[in-house]
Amino acid sequence: MTQSPPRGARTAPGRYARPEAPRTGPDEVRHGRRVADPYRWLEDPHDPATIAWCAAQQGLYAEEEARWPARDDFLVRMTALLTGGGARPPVPRGGREFHLSREPGRELAALAVREAGRTRILFDPLDTDPSGTTVLDAWEPSWEGDLVAVQLSSGGTEHSVLRVIDTETGETVDGPVDRVRRSPVAWLPGGRAFYYVRRLRRGRDGGEPGPRRVLLHRVGTPADQDVEIFGAGRSDTQYYTVATAPDGRTLVVGASEGTSPDNDLWTADLTATSPDRPGLRRLQHGIDGHTAVRLRPGGGPLTLRTTVGAPRGRIVAAPRDAGDPGRWRTLVAEQPGTVLADFAVMDGPELDRPLLAVVRTRHAVGELTLHDARTGAPTGTVPLPGRGTVTQLTARHEPGHELWFAYTDHLTPTVVLHYDAVAGHLRPWPGGSPAAAPVEGVTVTQEVVRSRDGTEVRMFVMSPTGRPDRPRPAVLTGYGGFGASMTPGFTPQALPWVRAGGVYAVACVRGGGEEGEEWHRAGRREHKHNTFDDFDAAADQLLRDGWAAPGRLGVLGSSNGGLLAAAALTRRPAAYAAVVSVAPLLDMVRYERSGMGASWREEYGSAEDPAQFAHLLSYSPYHQVRRGARYPAVLLAVFDGDTRVDPAHARKMCAALQWAGTGDAPVVLRTEYGVGHAARASSRSARLYADVMAFFAHHLGLLPPGEAPV
Repeated sequence: MTQSPPRGARTAPGRYARPEAPRTGPDEVRHGRRVADPYRWLEDPHDPATIAWCAAQQGLYAEEEARWPARDDFLVRMTALLTGGGARPPVPRGGREFHLSREPGRELAALAVREAGRTRILFDPLDTDPSGTTVLDAWEPSWEGDLVAVQLSSGGTEHSVLRVIDTETGETVDGPVDRVRRSPVAWLPGGRAFYYVRRLRRGRDGGEPGPRRVLLHRVGTPADQDVEIFGAGRSDTQYYTVATAPDGRTLVVGASEGTSPDNDLWTADLTATSPDRPGLRRLQHGIDGHTAVRLRPGGGPLTLRTTVGAPRGRIVAAPRDAGDPGRWRTLVAEQPGTVLADFAVMDGPELDRPLLAVVRTRHAVGELTLHDARTGAPTGTVPLPGRGTVTQLTARHEPGHELWFAYTDHLTPTVVLHYDAVAGHLRPWPGGSPAAAPVEGVTVTQEVVRSRDGTEVRMFVMSPTGRPDRPRPAVLTGYGGFGASMTPGFTPQALPWVRAGGVYAVACVRGGGEEGEEWHRAGRREHKHNTFDDFDAAADQLLRDGWAAPGRLGVLGSSNGGLLAAAALTRRPAAYAAVVSVAPLLDMVRYERSGMGASWREEYGSAEDPAQFAHLLSYSPYHQVRRGARYPAVLLAVFDGDTRVDPAHARKMCAALQWAGTGDAPVVLRTEYGVGHAARASSRSARLYADVMAFFAHHLGLLPPGEAPV
């Protein structure tokens, strides 16, 4: 007897006509193992054969997209959910409050400044480029607030160009300075100069950018005259941070190897030397842990947030000449079951004692507490609007009693909140967008999953009822890398899905930072299999507990999460009905050779090392594609301006899956032009989200949002 498809499911069309992709790439022997790379020719985006193949894939994608009746419904809802938003806490400087602003209907956020209770737009990237392909990557006001360094990039490349603008007039007074890519900017008092990070030119012809250096730039002088402060003799994959105290007394330089969870720190007393020749001395070097400094005026001890000796984080006071962590004094100790995320200092004269505001997460959910800044003793808590996420704290650099931060959760758009420590009030900041009510018709629960080795893994489940009342079409997502945490955040792609009767789940798998640095290390390099095991366990529990319907479970991931989704696909293709992988890493044998791959060796390992190569090959999705397997529907989405993850990963994977699969399920490639890995216009985000969720709706059997009963 033939079983009818579930209500709302679309029967599969005939086998798709797939563009020809010759398997002409090499077979190579690496560390004694033969490795095939049949589609290496697709790595060259300028090869006429690649161009023709991509054009044919776009046609195939258009054919598939035409089968999604829910796409227009999803697009309307995504567009409405993405109206406004993007709120971040203001940066108070010199009596002004600088912040991002995106009014309803505007494609991109603009830089605004609020003073004397009035807000005005200071810099709008749409004025520079009305097409919307130029975005504001970063910005930093001077300590006095009369100048702002802004960084712009175009076409999604994140190749930022820095300019300095006058706060009063909005006019450019310095720049452009290229090769900065979201550089930190550390101003000196008076706005006469700042430290920043720039890549040198490599070779006499000035072609490919070379290693990064920390430089001192004097406003109004050519960037070619900038003085190198730090970085000479260090590896090309070193990343640097730089910060100054508001009074200009202290300089802090940080260095890490690629995306290593550890860092080194140096400090300098700028009152003892000229700014272009700081006497840097080690604060932390060659030890296991990451440390960040909150600089305040004056010459007292430094206040640090560190994982040295505390994988879940602690706050310490350190003498400025303390190069030995043994001399650090713990103020706020590591707390079991929580992860230290951030802190800020409030030390205004209106307070009876200086306070530390401390943000922790407990199983990815944010908490905000107050402590005596001298002793670390707890003094109270700040109640939050719900079980959500607190973003980075900002406070005045001069003595004050105010605190700003942004709050969001799965159902609540981001809102900027202002805390007055004297009055004890937490209220929406008047300079931000009006607070929006949580989306109705969606309930969030947090489940506990047991992984293959018995480890407890948390999973957020968004559903119409808050309980597994009946199996529903479900989408599972995760990330599991670089210590990044899947904390609660407004999820526009999930909300119309759930309101139409589906389930959307977020697994907090190992490799992320939800349970601290040890959680991260348990899912990186040779332990990457734990990430995949955790995700498999989450998928199995959705089915076992009745959240998801068999044959109607999909997987979604982006970037490192795209690797996770593709690994789930190749490990257990029969477990899923649809898989979407966005801007993914997929060829783990050659990932170091393109994009920013070389800087990720600390996370994944290197194919140059025999043991690490074996681990990479064992899960590399591109190399795990098997001829004759019955793969589910697959959507690979990439962006031509992506300079982090080369779109070639998805091109090669698409060709391999189209060659290997035996079923009628489509494998399609969605290539978007003029955008990259990060910031984009809101309409572009809405279209991407709508396409992804319409793909899932078609292949998992969810009726369009406007038709489906809960």
